[in-house]
Amino acid sequence: MDPDIRDAFWKDLADSPYVMLRLDKSGADGQPMRAMLDADAHHKVWFFMHRDNGLSPGGAAKFDVSAKGHKLFAAVTGTLSVESDRAVFENLWSDQVAAWFKEGKDSPDILLMRFDIADSQVWQVDMTVGGLFHLFTGTPIQPDQAGHYATGPV
Repeated sequence: MDPDIRDAFWKDLADSPYVMLRLDKSGADGQPMRAMLDADAHHKVWFFMHRDNGLSPGGAAKFDVSAKGHKLFAAVTGTLSVESDRAVFENLWSDQVAAWFKEGKDSPDILLMRFDIADSQVWQVDMTVGGLFHLFTGTPIQPDQAGHYATGPV
């Protein structure tokens, strides 16, 4: 994947870490979830959830990203599984996570799931002046005027 698009993906996901996460096998609609990021981790994202959440069985999964300002969109596929490393749990725990668990970080209801990214499609919207002209005049926008697109692990 183009390094500039990869960098934009991670920056925009950090700025607005909310995604729609769903399991492939469930057939259920996606759920809004807050992605927990670790700058030192590559191809991984984490999610805190309650043990009875419909996503807790894990498996093949997908999440969609719509960044602030709608300058980047992504469809990400991978595998969702239980994260058992307590150091990762402690590193990702925050006041924003604590608000969802009334018993705090030692609640038996907490489950930390790791999403290992296998592939992605990323659209970076960056209209050229010509593209904006076409947009405002209602004439067809050419693909090279609309932004950038890349596939592959981010």
